[in-house]
Amino acid sequence: MIPRVIACCVMLPILTIFSLLTGMAGGMLIADNIYGISNNQFLSSARGFISTWDIFTAPLKAIVFGLIIAVIGCNWGLTTTGGAKGVGQSTTTAVVTALMAIFISNFFLSWIMFQGSGTISIKNG
Repeated sequence: MIPRVIACCVMLPILTIFSLLTGMAGGMLIADNIYGISNNQFLSSARGFISTWDIFTAPLKAIVFGLIIAVIGCNWGLTTTGGAKGVGQSTTTAVVTALMAIFISNFFLSWIMFQGSGTISIKNG
C-alpha cells in the first residue's frame, strides 16, 4: 500500500502542473486565434490574476488529494470480496468516498490557505 500512496502523492502534483500548463497554452491558443489577443497580452493579464501563492498551493493541495485517493482506493481494494460484483461495488464506493473526502478537504484547505481573500473581494465588489 505504501508504494501506491507515495506514487500517487508524487504523480498528482506533476499531473496538476502539467494540466495548468496545458490549460494556459490552450487558453493562449484560443485567445490568439479566435479573439486576436496577443500571447504577451494574455500572459500579462494572467500574471495579474495569478499570485505566487496560487502556484504554490496547487501542488500542495494535489499532494493531499493524492494521499486521500490512494489511501481510500487501497483500503477499499484490499478489503474487496465477492468476485466481480464485489470489485464493482468496491470501486463505486471508493470513487464516491474519495470524491466526498476531496470535496470536504478542499473546503478546509482553501479556508486555511486563502483565509480572508473572499471577504475582501466581496466587500470591495
